[in-house]
Amino acid sequence: MTGTIRTLVVEDDELAARAHAEYVRRLPQFAVVGLARSGAAALHEVTHQPVDLVLLDMNLPDLHGLEVHRIMRARGVQADVIAVTSARDLAIVRGAVANGVAQYLLKPFTFATLRDRLTSYAEFRAQLSRATGTGEEIDQREVDRLLGDLRGGATEQQLPKGMSADSLERVIGALRAAEGALTAMGAAEAIGMSRVGVRRYLEYLVETGLATRGSRYGGTGRPEIEYRWRGAP
Repeated sequence: MTGTIRTLVVEDDELAARAHAEYVRRLPQFAVVGLARSGAAALHEVTHQPVDLVLLDMNLPDLHGLEVHRIMRARGVQADVIAVTSARDLAIVRGAVANGVAQYLLKPFTFATLRDRLTSYAEFRAQLSRATGTGEEIDQREVDRLLGDLRGGATEQQLPKGMSADSLERVIGALRAAEGALTAMGAAEAIGMSRVGVRRYLEYLVETGLATRGSRYGGTGRPEIEYRWRGAP
C-alpha cells in the first residue's frame, strides 16, 4: 500500500472531471491513471489496470455510482472509493456508507476540501501499511482512531470564510429553478438575500465548475452579468 496512490476519476461532466483530475495531480502522493465518463467506462478501467482509489460520482448516465461500487466488489476489485457527488439523498448516503465507501464528498467543493480528504486517506493507507509491515496487531481504540481520522468531517462542507451551506443551497436552488440564466439581482430577489452576498455565492459556483458566467447586453450602459446552472442534475 506504499508509493503513489493510483487514482481513477469517474465523472460524467467533462469540465468537472478535468477539474477533479487537476486537483488530484496537485498532490504528490497521487497520480491520475484515467478519467471515466460512465459507469461502464469506470468498470473497464478498474478491471484492466491497477487502481488504488476511485473518485466516484453517483449520478452517471448509465449506472448509479452505488451499482458501480457493487459490481467492482463482485469482480474482486479492491480499490477504495470516495464518493464525489451532488447527490444529497439520505438513502444514497446510507447506501454508500453501508457499502464501504471511504468518504462522501458533496459538490461543490474547493481544492482545499479535496486536498484534506485525500491527505487523510493517504495517511490512513500509510498507517495500515506500517502496521502490516511489522505484523503488529491493533486494538479497538486504534481502529476507531484510524477510521475517525479517515472519515472525520467528511460530511461537513468546507466553504470559504463567511459562507454557509444553507445560503449556498438557497442560491443553488434559485439558479436551478431559473428558466435560463439569472442575474445576481434576480437571485437575490428570489431568495431574499443581498445582491452582494448572492454574487459571492454565484462566483463560488463558477469557480467550482457548477455554474457558468456570461454577459447580457441590452440598451445602453454596462452589460449585466448573468449566471447559468450547469452542475449534474
